[in-house]
Amino acid sequence: MKFCKKYEEYLRGQEKKLKLPGFQFKRLKKILKNCSRDFQSQHRHGDGDGDCSSVAVQSCPDYCSVCDGTFFPFLLKEMSGIVGCFNQRAQELLELHLASGFRKYLLWFKGKLETDHSVLIQEGNELVNYAMMNAIAVRKILKKYDKIHYSKQGQTFKSKAQSNHVEILQSPWLSELIAFHINLKETKHKSERISSAFEKCSLAITDGSPSLTCELFDSVKLDIDLTCSICLETVFDPVSLACGHIFCYMCACSAASVTIVNGLKSANPKAKCPLCREAGVYEGAIHLEELSILLHRSCPEYWEKRLQTERAERVQQAKEHWESMSRAFMGV
Repeated sequence: MKFCKKYEEYLRGQEKKLKLPGFQFKRLKKILKNCSRDFQSQHRHGDGDGDCSSVAVQSCPDYCSVCDGTFFPFLLKEMSGIVGCFNQRAQELLELHLASGFRKYLLWFKGKLETDHSVLIQEGNELVNYAMMNAIAVRKILKKYDKIHYSKQGQTFKSKAQSNHVEILQSPWLSELIAFHINLKETKHKSERISSAFEKCSLAITDGSPSLTCELFDSVKLDIDLTCSICLETVFDPVSLACGHIFCYMCACSAASVTIVNGLKSANPKAKCPLCREAGVYEGAIHLEELSILLHRSCPEYWEKRLQTERAERVQQAKEHWESMSRAFMGV
């Protein structure tokens, strides 16, 4: 793989910076090479007909013990490790940036608070580069698999990875990092040089419908729709469910049949995402604070109007909740 050399050079450079895990390209290539060798050997000697031309047009059996029993499990494990590390580092970085009040003092006391925003900007840039490089790596690996096997099992695996939430471009923290950099470009850090990796990142509003767009490495493009599929408005107080779909917080609570007082963590484990119908996605919901800040700044009139509407609804829900609790306590 031509990309392999570039990827390995990138990882060596990362060892001096963030020390993030990566794919073991050589091991994956070795598995595919062994499969190709074994497959050709079977066709040369297995039938005894001496016809080797069929090797070029045949494919592995439906279940390939060399690849399906080793390649995909190994790849899935590596993808899980990469996404888990990315999510953790992105979350920590954004918590440092958004820290305020007692939380900010606590982080300062522990020595974790970074006062130099240029350091945070650089780390955020490296994390997004990391996500993009690994997204390309997965695409290259699966393309190589399908080329060797004359199959589409690689694409099938990609769908499985998405359902297991190990597709790095699905991570809500990637959306947060992009929003983080757009926010910095539009505020007090406007004069600072933002990495060229983010020059093509923007919030686009077309016919009243907002979307987060980002083009990186000339081969990976993100286009994240920011319209809530429940209320059909721009997401307000956005949350991302574990499946990666973004909704307004109150809309998500309504879909999960919980009140804002109890929150999404109290949702029934069987409650499903309104879009993909996956169950158990509410407990791990993430508030997208940087995205909320970005939308607030970009759509101030809509935001204020929605804020007034939801404030009344939240007060009403809180009132009904405490009245219910009081009746239960009094045994009424």
